[in-house]
Amino acid sequence: QVQLVQSGGGLVQAGGSLSLSCEVSGRSFDGYAMGWFRQAPGRVREFVCAIERVDGTTSYAFSVEGRFTISKDNPMNTLYLQMNNLKPEDTAVYYCAAWDTTIKVMSADYWGQGTQVAVSS
Repeated sequence: QVQLVQSGGGLVQAGGSLSLSCEVSGRSFDGYAMGWFRQAPGRVREFVCAIERVDGTTSYAFSVEGRFTISKDNPMNTLYLQMNNLKPEDTAVYYCAAWDTTIKVMSADYWGQGTQVAVSS
């Protein structure tokens, strides 16, 4: 049974930075493509970014490109999201995600529990 356990997040002023972590257990971490989604109040869950399983290629939603950075530490079985220059519209619950094979921007095979990120103006 794969488990994704998130940590980090919180409240920050606009322009500030926050980081999220996601630790994977239950199976080999490097067997998955990994990513982040977010869901703001009253909105559908949306893709934020992802990192490929093998070559580490990253992809970002246009709204966060240049501000957010996804990375992973295979020996530590941990995925990271560094969020800089945060904006109020980044306020959402952020979810760690994993895929067995192909990255899909509309869904994931496994989910973390969610972490609140709030950005004040």
